[in-house]
Amino acid sequence: MFGNTERIARAIRDGLRQYVPAETVPVNRAPDVVPGDVRLLVVGGPTHAFSMSRLSTRQGAWQQGDVVMPIEVGIREWLGALQPGDTGRLRVTTFDTRIAKVRRLPGSAARSAAKVLRRRGYQMLSPSESFFVSDTTGPIRDVEIERAQRWGEELGRLLTGSARAAG
Repeated sequence: MFGNTERIARAIRDGLRQYVPAETVPVNRAPDVVPGDVRLLVVGGPTHAFSMSRLSTRQGAWQQGDVVMPIEVGIREWLGALQPGDTGRLRVTTFDTRIAKVRRLPGSAARSAAKVLRRRGYQMLSPSESFFVSDTTGPIRDVEIERAQRWGEELGRLLTGSARAAG
């Protein structure tokens, strides 16, 4: 909503790019069918009210500050519209952004999204991951951006079975 999740997504993408081609796609522009050449789908979003955002929670976020993403569609709606694909070849993983001061509270957009994907037959490449912002609108600390890039690198290694970056 406020750009923090997008910054994390780009860092994950940058880590992945050391092993495989990767791009980020905003949820409001993501296709309903995952293209056949995609080997890994990384789904991420902010945690709102202990789960994936809803229209009502995105509307609440919009009232709090400068929202940089459209509020009409979130990962909950996109996953609901996602058409079955090649669940045998495609691997998935999920991440979320959460407020650091409530990191121990239950509920996670990443775990909720992973549950939906597993129910649809997708196989997880790795456990879900959470990245922490300082407050509702951010900022996100550089250490979290660096951690996200390292996680992207780890995903690349897991996907390719390689300990060495492509180059």
